[in-house]
Amino acid sequence: MGKSMVTRAARLSVAPMMDWTDRHCRYLHRLMSAHTLLYTEMVTAPALVRGGALHLLAHSAAEHPVALQLGGSDPAELAEAARLGAQAGYDEINLNVGCPSDRVQSGAFGAVLMKDAALVARCVTAMRRAVDVDVTVKCRIGVDDQDPNAVLPEFLSRMVGAGVERMTVHARMAWLDGLSPKENRDIPPLDYPLVHQMKELFPNLHLSLNGGVATLDAAIAALDAGMDGVMIGRAAYHQPSDILCQADRRVYGAGADTSPEEVVLAMLPYIEAHLATGGKLASVTRHMLGLFAGRPGARIWRRVLSEGAHKDGVGPSLVRDALEQVQVQAQSALAAQARAV
Repeated sequence: MGKSMVTRAARLSVAPMMDWTDRHCRYLHRLMSAHTLLYTEMVTAPALVRGGALHLLAHSAAEHPVALQLGGSDPAELAEAARLGAQAGYDEINLNVGCPSDRVQSGAFGAVLMKDAALVARCVTAMRRAVDVDVTVKCRIGVDDQDPNAVLPEFLSRMVGAGVERMTVHARMAWLDGLSPKENRDIPPLDYPLVHQMKELFPNLHLSLNGGVATLDAAIAALDAGMDGVMIGRAAYHQPSDILCQADRRVYGAGADTSPEEVVLAMLPYIEAHLATGGKLASVTRHMLGLFAGRPGARIWRRVLSEGAHKDGVGPSLVRDALEQVQVQAQSALAAQARAV
């Protein structure tokens, strides 16, 4: 896939999320939106280069456009990991400079790298030399006691100087000392105006806004306000239909809306193929629990799948049964509305 197509896809993206955005999740999301850019969970460069864990690069051809996110801080190691990712077919290689977890800090990568922009620049320079696909960076506005108004423009300037053409900025500080990774997703205040200022300062840099964007309407508003792209995290996972089923039409002006019912039916062959290789039903259905969030039947859908998917011998029939129960509830809700009128 060409760079221009990936750049267009980056108008809307689903954030890399550990334990969530695995290949099953990405396949599900792709059924909802043909154009949205999808990201892997973060894969560490040492795991690929030293550990030989190439199974972490597994993905379906149906997932494209799809980006690999890497974690690391050694330029040569990241370059080799990027090469392996490009060789595996990823459309973009992204460097994580935003994750605040203790495990990431101990490995000298993630958000702590905001303190060493020169090292990050060396990393991305080495990665860009190793691959032909886009090398991008996802960062915070700063960490700990840094002044984001000073640190962020300097950091972005370094990235532009290293040849980076696209970046995603999580519009929060990362407080590495005193907050857990979970708290770092919510407690530091959002600073959207600062990210918009960066777009004015760096008009030729493709900038995506990340952090706290919970609806497709909010994403479109950010695009209308001048951002090049918007990356959505937890909302895209917990309420995927609300974010992705209208994305192709509303964000890209291409394609018809999808429905969660259509997506469930389209997942059945994938589930059958997964089970045929010895996979477990719950590995796939755990990503499908939010499909009907906010819709009639959402509760029974979650209950049927969460209680049944771990049992021995279960398969697509459980998913079909759950869908039928959702449809019954939806019909009842429509009938109740008609009576009320």
